[in-house]
Amino acid sequence: MSDTATIERTEMKTRPSPKVDPRRKPRQPTPWHVVLHDDDDHTYQYVMQMLQSLFAKGFEESFLMAQIVDSRGCVICETCHKERAEFKRDQITAYGADPLLDRCKGSMTATIEPAQSGEDSAT
Repeated sequence: MSDTATIERTEMKTRPSPKVDPRRKPRQPTPWHVVLHDDDDHTYQYVMQMLQSLFAKGFEESFLMAQIVDSRGCVICETCHKERAEFKRDQITAYGADPLLDRCKGSMTATIEPAQSGEDSAT
């Protein structure tokens, strides 16, 4: 016996890697807006609480967004990839009725829409 270990050489077959142009950037997914729509059945307090809870907005930003949805009829809550936008829309529509208004029977309305290129996603 020899003091040196014998190593068998095993050849592995590998696939050639696909040719990738290093100058080409990968396509980014289309961004989507989560849009909150106004109605007369929810208070500013409800809107602010929902925005703070679901979107981690601060007091001032949630108040500003409540003013925008009240005056313009809608406000963009967030711009993100489609799956998250769908999730956030569903969270809004499942948030429940405004406990401060007896006439309120359910959640606010929210939709998603593709963001236009070059569009400002700020509120």
